[in-house]
Amino acid sequence: MVERTTSSQGVNGRVVVAERPDDIRNVVLVGHSGSGKTTLVEALAVAAGAVPRAGRVEDGTCVSDYDDIEQRQHRSVQLSVVPMGWDHIKVNLLDTPGYADFVGELRAGLRAADAALFVLSAAAGVEGVSGPTLALWDECASVGMPRAIVLTHLDTARADFEDMTETCREILGGGRSESMLPLHLPVYGDKGADGHRPVTGLIDLLTQHVYDYVTGERVETPASEEQREQMDEARNRLIEGIIAESEDETLMDRYISGEEIDLTTLVADLEKAVARGSFHPVLIAAPPPEGARQGLGTVEILDLITRGFPTPAEHPVSATGSGGKSSALACDPAAPLAAEVIRTASDPYVGRMSLVRLFSGTLHADDTVHVCGHGVGETADHDADERVGGVSAPFGKQQRPLPQAIAGDIVCVTKLSRAETGDTLSAKDCPLIIEPWSMPDPLLPVAIKAHSKADEDKLSQGLSRLVAEDPTVRLEQNPDTHQLVLWCLGEAHREVALERLRSRFGVQVDVVDHKVALRETFATSASAKGRHVKQSGGHGQYAICEIEVAPLPEGSGIEFVDKVVGGVVPRQFIPSVEKGVRAQAVRGVVAGYPLVDVRVTLFDGKAHSVDSSDAAFQMAGALALREAAGTARINLLEPISEVRVVVSDEYVGPVLGDLSSRRGRVLGTEPVGLGRTVIRAEVPELELSRYAVDLRSLAHGAATFTRAYARHEAMPAQLADSMREKMKTAN
Repeated sequence: MVERTTSSQGVNGRVVVAERPDDIRNVVLVGHSGSGKTTLVEALAVAAGAVPRAGRVEDGTCVSDYDDIEQRQHRSVQLSVVPMGWDHIKVNLLDTPGYADFVGELRAGLRAADAALFVLSAAAGVEGVSGPTLALWDECASVGMPRAIVLTHLDTARADFEDMTETCREILGGGRSESMLPLHLPVYGDKGADGHRPVTGLIDLLTQHVYDYVTGERVETPASEEQREQMDEARNRLIEGIIAESEDETLMDRYISGEEIDLTTLVADLEKAVARGSFHPVLIAAPPPEGARQGLGTVEILDLITRGFPTPAEHPVSATGSGGKSSALACDPAAPLAAEVIRTASDPYVGRMSLVRLFSGTLHADDTVHVCGHGVGETADHDADERVGGVSAPFGKQQRPLPQAIAGDIVCVTKLSRAETGDTLSAKDCPLIIEPWSMPDPLLPVAIKAHSKADEDKLSQGLSRLVAEDPTVRLEQNPDTHQLVLWCLGEAHREVALERLRSRFGVQVDVVDHKVALRETFATSASAKGRHVKQSGGHGQYAICEIEVAPLPEGSGIEFVDKVVGGVVPRQFIPSVEKGVRAQAVRGVVAGYPLVDVRVTLFDGKAHSVDSSDAAFQMAGALALREAAGTARINLLEPISEVRVVVSDEYVGPVLGDLSSRRGRVLGTEPVGLGRTVIRAEVPELELSRYAVDLRSLAHGAATFTRAYARHEAMPAQLADSMREKMKTAN
């Protein structure tokens, strides 16, 4: 942004160390899958001298997407931190996955960062800006996080810088032209054989310089007459936008009166407007040519990060002490320690590793810290002191040891066996807790079982480690279906979770059909006799009981009524009949699903003075219930979920049609602003097993939903008959 000599720290593997919080910038990269986030991170690392070249795992130059699963799937699946030095400032770039299934890693990155770069592909057009990108933009806006936009893939035939900038302004900026303006304009080269003009440089609108990047080094070139005309119009608009969004009324008066505004003042106002989260500059980026050092726009992006983005001290976070009082943390290395675990991982050689963002204080290797929290998953509350192992700076697969870490920095800590994602680390004599961030609810069920006996022995430990690493995975042992179910965010998330179980924790599992917890009930009353009489030498078995079964309202459970008169069933055996009835109800009477909401009345029976027993009357009670089911109409009950879908207005029709095809009952719709609508409906859970995947496809990622159990209700007769046939075939 200004003419000066830049310098890089951390060259040739040296650790980048910040001595003050003001010397740190934490920036998260956000964008849809394929937008070029990881490529940009590597280009910035090369430009800053953190690595000599981009992207090779074997020689340690791959600083993102270095995990084995990422290498196999050719996409980011986890958060990675890449530290680098620029102009004596430590920059921690947080590269996040762009695929919706890994939004948990993205949320962690947003929590750790103080500003965001939204990386958008100019070739994707409107599709790259709407849907999930808009939702994340709004999420950042709600907490006032400073944001800038980086446009990539300008060298593709479909890309158009002006159209993409206008699209961003309309969708992300709400049409406010003064809040989202480019700091640079692209310079196009000669047309190629395909008629496309590649981007070879850029025009800096603040310094009014033209820079050529063809050689992989930024070289200043004289501006042509056409470029000067283009520059003047765009620069005036940029200056007006900066002054308006920085709310510098004095400067506005000077500008309107025709006074020439000096560059230093403009840069100061730009920094103020960006830090306030009210002005969002648009930048350009492209990777460097093979073997070159500087990609298009990389120097300009690093300048904006170090000079325009806020320091950690400008991003206050509150914590609650032992007295229950909440207060803002001071981003001061001398203050008591307060840090948060951003993500958890397991290393086969080091053990558990915790990525930690320090909000206050200083953390040393071998310090004893207080671990407190309730995590962001389904983990139990915990409150304990632990001794940390080493403190290191993450850099790709490498961990570079540090003697200490100060407030504002992001580091890795080893040996914290109790700490989980979302937990707070604090001084043991000053315990604190920071409220964890919210995570999306995993809504895709995956039923699993151990592949072999050896896997079964390791399954419990492997699953507990998986859930500790990834709080967006929820583990359920379903009490009704007796299945072990992993709840995931989508199919890609499921594949990564199963791959981690196999490759990282050595547990092979098989995926089985997910069962929905159906129930049975009597639709009509019925009477029956249960007769269990056997004589095979010695004491025999003799028990006869007569019962009447009647349906009850939903939620009544199993009600047992004793109406025996005259002692035909001895008093000591009446509980036995009830026990047998209830045991049979759990096993089901027709299709093998639990029986609910009936009243069973025992009104008659017979006993033998010698051969009657507790076991005999239990058997008779169970037989009587089965006999009654044979003469009554039995309903299958299916669980109904209340579903709430938030969808872009353009997809409301298709979503409503899809819900109807799933036997859903729409309860209502209402607009919620920003071009979105809430749809409330009741849908059978049998129809929701893959809804997380299908909805994303139907609405092109521009919809989310939640579900909550509402009740069980009778299944349509035709479908119930089909389910019964499946049960008979399975048995």
